Amino acid sequence: MPDLKVLILGGTAEASQLAASVLGRHGERIDLVSSFAGRVEALRPPPGRIRIGGFGGAEGLQRYLMSERIDLVIDATHPFARQMSRNAREAADRTGIPRLVLWRLPWPRHPLDRWIEVDGLEAAALALARLGRRVWLTVGAAELAPFAALPDRWYLVRLIEAKAPLPLADCTVIEARGPFPLENERALIRRHRIDVLVSKASGGDATYAKIEAAREADLPVVMVRRPLPEPGERVESVADAADWISARL
Repeated sequence: MPDLKVLILGGTAEASQLAASVLGRHGERIDLVSSFAGRVEALRPPPGRIRIGGFGGAEGLQRYLMSERIDLVIDATHPFARQMSRNAREAADRTGIPRLVLWRLPWPRHPLDRWIEVDGLEAAALALARLGRRVWLTVGAAELAPFAALPDRWYLVRLIEAKAPLPLADCTVIEARGPFPLENERALIRRHRIDVLVSKASGGDATYAKIEAAREADLPVVMVRRPLPEPGERVESVADAADWISARL
């Protein structure tokens, strides 16, 4: 019989690392469930049990927490998964279940970075109107629509999976999963003659090389600012999150 039942709201590298760390430390003392939204079919499942699909908002997540007798909730979602993080906070508050946010550190801005920081994808598309015409878009398949209306733009789009036709008239799609080495990103910029990068300020190591490569090539980067984290207890490393769980055994 496990001592704790833990739900990790995941889909990130940090979530998978945390699952491996916690089960490596405590084994059968922890019943660990990692939840994925299900947007990507080719998952790399972490150790422990897996749940795929939405909960049905904060109310659905609240019902799940109660019916499954969850003891701890770890919000290790992507920094831009604003709605899921809000649902996690509301559901945990209503049930009284302790919740921890594993908050990925943002990328530091280098003095040579040419960032144009904007609030949202619509603002990013507007910023492109005065920048280059060969655009490397790294914002996710569901977030491309604001860029479709821009005339005379060619896009390089890199996705983990391309499930459906994209709304962009002139684009090349690359299917790949990070982490991406710096030389790979340099080569993409040279091969496709990229003159502007669009990125969300996601942070983390897996995709930072594109920022370094853009800096080396003196390219402008339209950077979508990340939302603020939901209120509540927060740590910034997998090790600290694992310690937080261990302290509750």
